[in-house]
Amino acid sequence: MKPRLSAPTRSITSILAAETNQNIEKTAQLISLLKPSQLSHQPSVPPGCVPVISLGHLLGHLLDCMAGFCAAFYVAFPKRLASFENLRKGQVNHFCEPAEALARIRIYRKEIARGFGACTDNDLKRKLPTVFRPGGEPFLAVLLANLEHLLNHKYQLFFCLRLLGAPVGTKDLYYVRQTTYKIRKKRK
Repeated sequence: MKPRLSAPTRSITSILAAETNQNIEKTAQLISLLKPSQLSHQPSVPPGCVPVISLGHLLGHLLDCMAGFCAAFYVAFPKRLASFENLRKGQVNHFCEPAEALARIRIYRKEIARGFGACTDNDLKRKLPTVFRPGGEPFLAVLLANLEHLLNHKYQLFFCLRLLGAPVGTKDLYYVRQTTYKIRKKRK
């Protein structure tokens, strides 16, 4: 009788996949609020500061955030996700219309889900070479860095929408969890 192999653990991978998916969804919802007339808007900054990119360029940069996840998955699973090579053909970091950004995000979102589907918790420990660390860093750290990149630019878009008067609030930025915390009073 053959020994039974246990299924690979995916608890951490599943949580990270869900968080990433939710943030991609919220980013798309924010993009859908943009009007074409707002794409050239650049928030003003004090003299001497580096100028901020326009909203149209921010949309193109958000595509770069999504592509970063796909690049990491491709490095981790080059044979299984060989089709990810085709994603490199798509332009990123360019002035982008909301319709183009949303269409491309739908593609990236599907492929990112495929990437997470190929991944187990054990894979997250593997070291992957990166542009910044050719010797490698843990795959989990690479994915978290990509998530942080997306979160920062999602917030940038949220903040610009607020400056433009869009009626956005906390529920547009992230999912509110129904969690109750009890705070103990300090005894004197």
